Amino acid sequence: MSQTPPPPRRARAEIDLGALRANVRTLRARVAPHVQVMGVVKADAYGHGAVPCARAALEAGATWLGTATPHEALALRAAGITDARVMCWLWTPGDPWDQGIEADLDMSVSGMWALREVVDAARRLGRPARVQLKADTGLGRNGCQPADWPQLVGEALRAQEEGLLRVTGLWSHFACADEPGHPSIAAQLDLFRSMLEHAEKAGVTPEVRHIANSPATLTLPESHFDLVRPGIAMYGVSPSPELGTPADFGLRPVMSLAASVALVKHAPAGHGVSYGHHYTTERETTLGLVPLGYADGVPRHASGRGPVLVGGKVRTVAGRVAMDQFVVDLDDDDVAPGAEALLFGPGDRGEPTAQDWADAADTIAYEIVTRIGARVPRVYVDKDHE
Repeated sequence: MSQTPPPPRRARAEIDLGALRANVRTLRARVAPHVQVMGVVKADAYGHGAVPCARAALEAGATWLGTATPHEALALRAAGITDARVMCWLWTPGDPWDQGIEADLDMSVSGMWALREVVDAARRLGRPARVQLKADTGLGRNGCQPADWPQLVGEALRAQEEGLLRVTGLWSHFACADEPGHPSIAAQLDLFRSMLEHAEKAGVTPEVRHIANSPATLTLPESHFDLVRPGIAMYGVSPSPELGTPADFGLRPVMSLAASVALVKHAPAGHGVSYGHHYTTERETTLGLVPLGYADGVPRHASGRGPVLVGGKVRTVAGRVAMDQFVVDLDDDDVAPGAEALLFGPGDRGEPTAQDWADAADTIAYEIVTRIGARVPRVYVDKDHE
């Protein structure tokens, strides 16, 4: 009889799939019954593990999955996720359009070069592509500018008439939905409605129209249309402290990051700690070594500021975060090698959260969870959060 192996001792990122399912159910409850939910699992599910998180999201009621690159989407299909709709939106010239068509992906097109490549691939295969046209309503990244929209829509419809593609969606993305009251929000919604109207009058009958990301899903019901695309919210992280904490929205953080203290030693007063000696002990004290560093995703910008729960107290990184390790000053508390150093989690035990680390590193919580590297094993648990 096989036994569950013990969790890795050096370091581990615990991923609570039960929390993820609960978050998806919470997000579904915030939208109208007809509105579908796309679980965004790009960037290895924001560092949480794309395939396990995709499956958990679908089990909780998501009907679509979203990725950035086609390779991420193809990996989901290769893992056996074949029933859900999968959309990918970040294509470059020469990307595998043929494989995308064969895998029945929804492929985003923002300009004529992409439309030409997907049409050529469909012609080679003798099979229509599923295409979603993206409108740039003000974000200024990917997407088709309003002035070019009539041409893109017209050419896509001509290809559709030839049986080379099906325009399955019309979509866009917000620039400032995480800033309540920002004037660009209403402006983008107005422009999106106008571009939708043009496409639909021209003959497009999309399966889905969508613009809502995590903050819009949580706070802008007028933006929900047929589909919402929660990303970071699905993982229990607030898209913006200004909007509220995860608990304010009924969400629970999915990832906890921990390591085992590798070494405990006494140091005299005036002892420098880590590169550059930016921290020097003020008195005789005890130092603890945590075997995680910026190669694992611990931000070097949080040197001297990052919070860690060790021995029942929240400590601060002493000195610089190095590539593989950092130090905490234990104040002569009784902490033994092997004790847990909990960098962040839901906060139930008084531990820091990903937002606390974001504040310490002058960044956003998205980056904190997404940057946790492959050297840190993911340990999947399934807790009950009913």
